[in-house]
Amino acid sequence: MPDTPASRADLELRLVRYFTVLAEHGNFHRAADALHLAQPSLSRQIQRLEARMGVRLLDRTKQGSQLTDAGRAFLPEAHALLHSAQHAVATARAAVGPGVFTIGYTGDLIVTAAVRELRRLRPDAEVRTSHLEVSQVNASLLDHRVDAVLTREPFPTDQLGVTVLHEEPRVLMVPAVHRLAGRTSVTLADFADEALVRYADPVYDAFWRLLPRPDGRPAPDGPLVEAVADKLELIAGGEALALAPAGDHHTPLRSDLTTVPVEGVEPCRVVLATRARDHVPLGGDFLDIVVRQRAGGG
Repeated sequence: MPDTPASRADLELRLVRYFTVLAEHGNFHRAADALHLAQPSLSRQIQRLEARMGVRLLDRTKQGSQLTDAGRAFLPEAHALLHSAQHAVATARAAVGPGVFTIGYTGDLIVTAAVRELRRLRPDAEVRTSHLEVSQVNASLLDHRVDAVLTREPFPTDQLGVTVLHEEPRVLMVPAVHRLAGRTSVTLADFADEALVRYADPVYDAFWRLLPRPDGRPAPDGPLVEAVADKLELIAGGEALALAPAGDHHTPLRSDLTTVPVEGVEPCRVVLATRARDHVPLGGDFLDIVVRQRAGGG
């Protein structure tokens, strides 16, 4: 491994955080699940960190991963580095007052009314919005690209504070000409042999494909999707079905798709995610607004 001078290490906090999670789990598979990453991707990120530092941090074996002497020495420093970075950002923000507060949101979730109310309540702050993919929620919060995110579970919640706002039943999204279209409801048994679209994130994929199945049978593999538009096209074309939140507003945009309520599966939860140790006043204000508006049906 090439030697990299310490002065040029230029460590990425994201890679450092991946290392601490891997050290905690001692296994690439479990750590990748906790981070909602594909295992090969996590392995590449750790290799990048090792290359930048010029030392090997882990020994990889069939039984798992063990810290090297360098890894054991670096682990407490890594935790301290992450803590210092969070403290530095919080200190800088406190010094300039409210400043910029960025609200993230995912999927079809709407933050307009809450953002408008926060701007009215705190005219001294610059309130921005940013649409995110669910896979970006954790990293965007911990990297301080956003300060709060309205989203649906599941997603990695390490170092985050999560407030549950409400639950949404799940529905089955099917072509309008599908044999199940028009049913008042379905159960898993009705579509157990149908392929559901797949997602790269293993935890997200398991939740939306109902894995493992209660009867132990393998679930048919559907096509892998990343973009919502691609998912809708695959479903409309009859190549796969998909579970979705009942509150999802994509289907009215296409007359060739419809949804059917699914009975006997746990609902998904709409939540507001923030940084666990972050006490930005606007974060509390925004949470109060969201909770109040949703309680009032807004």
